[in-house]
Amino acid sequence: MTTNPFDLTGKVAIVTGTSRGLGQYMGRALARAGADLVITARKREALGDFQREIESLGRRAVPLELDVRDYGSIQRMAEQAVVAYGKIDILVNNAGCNVRKPAVDVSWDDWNLILDTNLRGTFFVAQAVARTMIPRRYGRIINIGSVTCVAGYAGLAPYCASRGGVRQLTMSLADDWGPHGVTVNCLAPGWFKTAQNAVLYDNAEWVEYLCDRIPLKRPGQPRDLDGAVVFLASDASEYITGQTLLVDGGISTGATKAMIAKK
Repeated sequence: MTTNPFDLTGKVAIVTGTSRGLGQYMGRALARAGADLVITARKREALGDFQREIESLGRRAVPLELDVRDYGSIQRMAEQAVVAYGKIDILVNNAGCNVRKPAVDVSWDDWNLILDTNLRGTFFVAQAVARTMIPRRYGRIINIGSVTCVAGYAGLAPYCASRGGVRQLTMSLADDWGPHGVTVNCLAPGWFKTAQNAVLYDNAEWVEYLCDRIPLKRPGQPRDLDGAVVFLASDASEYITGQTLLVDGGISTGATKAMIAKK
């Protein structure tokens, strides 16, 4: 038995939404810590390069199709993951989307797209995977939120609602599944550059404004999530459940020199 509580050797982790962005960052971190992966995207062919990258690290990576807005797709993914490995130890519930619009311009379809993906999808993926964890009395579920779990931003009304819901959902599931040996936590990144928000980072003035609001004075880098996701996936966090871990450079404190100077 390993004496390193962060060692994931022998563990199997599903990471949803791994065709790009934060899902890939977290998948790499888990693989480096020893986990074999199930990686997912709506189109399986989008996962080829990432599968080969994980395999180059000496770990297995099974690519599966998953559309979190489709209940049948969720059930098939969970079943296929168990067929591939015989068990699931870890779920990183990462798949999500966003639409940036002023609140008065948000359409009915915009709202449904974001909430169905980020909140309903998160719940039903967690449910499908928990059904395989509960009989084994072991599991680590990590729901991916964002700093918008605890802070609101203009132009992101449905997204903020969905991420706030993920935080509340995490606490409910932690209470529900804790007696069965399954922990459920929320990992909430701050401002990280991804394909979803890359256009914002083309604006140097906006980046300067953002960094002024972050106590550590920079946006997040991929490495900044490594320790947090491995911690929550590992036995090092076995007595932690229902919590939201913000990895945001401190922006959620709401205290900046610029704001203080204006008082």
